[in-house]
Amino acid sequence: MCLQARPLTKCWSIKMKHTISVIVENKPGVLHRVSALFSRRGFNIESLAVGTTADPDISRMTIVASGDDQTLEQIIKQLYKLIDVLKVFDLPELESIERELAMVKVKADQKTQTELTQIADTCGAKIVNVAADSVIIEISAEQDKVENLQRLLEKFDIIELVRTGKIALQRGSAE
Repeated sequence: MCLQARPLTKCWSIKMKHTISVIVENKPGVLHRVSALFSRRGFNIESLAVGTTADPDISRMTIVASGDDQTLEQIIKQLYKLIDVLKVFDLPELESIERELAMVKVKADQKTQTELTQIADTCGAKIVNVAADSVIIEISAEQDKVENLQRLLEKFDIIELVRTGKIALQRGSAE
């Protein structure tokens, strides 16, 4: 039970989005073990991107999840207990560069292709495929810019949409 003299944040856990970078050995089953750990702790993964690093034996997982700071601390401690986990760190938004990739296939004819090109240019996106009845637009940007492009394209009838999870790197020379 909380005493009134304590700050409110001590009484209620505040769920925040956290971007967690996990450096792991590139072996079968590692992704499953990491995601199972989140599941057991009741920490929902909102976004997950995994890929090899410059060293093909090492992969980086970028995980976005919502939870309170105490749960995040416990997950990081438990991740370090997994054999194939080499390094884990929280990437605060102001201390990292974050991007998301999206490709959007939109219905298009000759009349709308010009307008779609203008929207893509304005949003920092590019058209990567033009067909007789559709256009595919690609964007690599912060999440809010990807969502803005998606909103602008909704009036053209989105046929397909695919988005990666967030990827992020810490700013500066620190590893």
